[in-house]
Amino acid sequence: MNIDDLTIKQAKELANLFSNKNESSKSHPLEIGKNYFIRTVTMAHVGKLEAVYEDMFVLSSASWVADSGRLSDAMRSGLESLSNSEIEPFVNNLFIGRGALIDMTIYNFPLPIKQK
Repeated sequence: MNIDDLTIKQAKELANLFSNKNESSKSHPLEIGKNYFIRTVTMAHVGKLEAVYEDMFVLSSASWVADSGRLSDAMRSGLESLSNSEIEPFVNNLFIGRGALIDMTIYNFPLPIKQK
């Protein structure tokens, strides 16, 4: 292989192989900086998406959602507006393994900051 004959795409792929970047280079529909409601195989979370890696997501201002109440109501009016929702905020960033992901959606409300 002659390095002078590489296309820009090939050069970028080669650079990614040797870079120290841990963030995923694969395309995805997620928007960094948006709030998401995420369901995993055992629980649900809400938080601001900070990074997407090959094997995990990083959320800031995250909470474990012990009980969302009626999910459709929570997505329509926000978790904090429901009297029967239970929310447990994390102190630090939350790391969620991508293998545990069931589904996720944009959460169009301010993130909960108090235990409820």
